[in-house]
Amino acid sequence: MVNSKRMSENADMLDKIYKNLKSGSDSMINAMSRVSGGELRGEMTAQLDGYEKYAGQVSKMIREQGNTPKEEGLISKLSSKLNMNLNTMTDTTDAHIAKVLINEATAGVADMTGIVREFENTSCSEASLRLAREIAAFEENNIKDFKKFL
Repeated sequence: MVNSKRMSENADMLDKIYKNLKSGSDSMINAMSRVSGGELRGEMTAQLDGYEKYAGQVSKMIREQGNTPKEEGLISKLSSKLNMNLNTMTDTTDAHIAKVLINEATAGVADMTGIVREFENTSCSEASLRLAREIAAFEENNIKDFKKFL
């Protein structure tokens, strides 16, 4: 029973982490269509690689538990894309796009911190919690990296 509860809690946590990462990845992809090149695009590409690397790690952990990673729904993805397009419709300067991405990453940090707080006193594996903290730090670092474009 305890092992079953632990696996269920861990699966729930990993699912939330995965969705957070895919949301960050989708935001980056949506914003990249608004940037023609240069240093900002290079930074965005590096961060996208980071999101995808972590998503791959979490996906592997989910599969090792016998589950399948769950993507955000189509409505959520379309909403995110529309939101990015609206936020950058009249201003596609590097500074504005960096500000939008800072806001997105800030939401990601808040979500990851909430996930850690929700599961830190449960039977979730320490490896999952450590990874969640590492991802939160990655997103905090992304914010710092985008601030140079403001």
